[in-house]
Amino acid sequence: MTGTEAAADTTTVPFRFFGLTVVRTRRLSTSLLRVTFGGEDLRGFASGGRDQSLSLFLPHPGQPEPVLPPETEPDWFGAYRALPENVRAVMRSYTLREQRRAADGAEADEVDIDFALHGDGGPASRWAAQAGSGDRVVVLGPAVEDNTAVRFRPPQDTEWVLIWADETALPAAAAALEWLPAGTKAKVWIEVQHADDRLELSTAADADITWLVRDEKAPTPLEAVSAAELPGGTPYTWIAGESSCVRALRRHLVQERKFDRKRVTFVGYWRRGLSEEQLRERAEEEEA
Repeated sequence: MTGTEAAADTTTVPFRFFGLTVVRTRRLSTSLLRVTFGGEDLRGFASGGRDQSLSLFLPHPGQPEPVLPPETEPDWFGAYRALPENVRAVMRSYTLREQRRAADGAEADEVDIDFALHGDGGPASRWAAQAGSGDRVVVLGPAVEDNTAVRFRPPQDTEWVLIWADETALPAAAAALEWLPAGTKAKVWIEVQHADDRLELSTAADADITWLVRDEKAPTPLEAVSAAELPGGTPYTWIAGESSCVRALRRHLVQERKFDRKRVTFVGYWRRGLSEEQLRERAEEEEA
């Protein structure tokens, strides 16, 4: 089965592999780069919006495309892990920033993924900085809109929303703000490195957005949230970014602010001092 055929059959599983090509890139700020992808497979791609996550497979330098096992391999992930590390595709988790359908006025189906360009020069950051039109990648992404990789889900009785994100989670926070219904009260903190990383965020929500710029010696996220006067009523919280910061914020909200832990969605996108491979290995060890 070809990638396009697999993507077109949306009746069996919610996630599939999609072969994509780079259409263009655009620098958004010092730290952020947007890569726009296209390809026939996108006809079967169905993002749920908000913080829609996916797995992105990138080639190593010198490879024309990512090296992956056949999609029909029964133990696909095992076969992937069995490939030599310097051969198998680099796998990274990302949030889809936006999907545009050709039927909605675009020239062709496209998706955007925003990359945070880290100073440590990780493989995804290096790939994005050098990406050009025609470069090929593979994505394990959604074939149905209502899928488990969307975690920003305020309950029906939510009266206001609290959001915290660092630059790695900024694309997800921006998409969530666009999704929020008009008039929704929201308290939002976005932590970034540079002043020009403050992006223009579009939302119909009644959102109080605070940028915490590290270059400007802003308070830490925990200091900022701890000092804030929060709205009354029933909240929903979404916090995502560096793992230790996410855990500290969750502890504060649940233990000190007495938020219902079931209404706090928290996602560690990365952990200081660990690569994504090391983070995944630790998670597997903890689960075992």
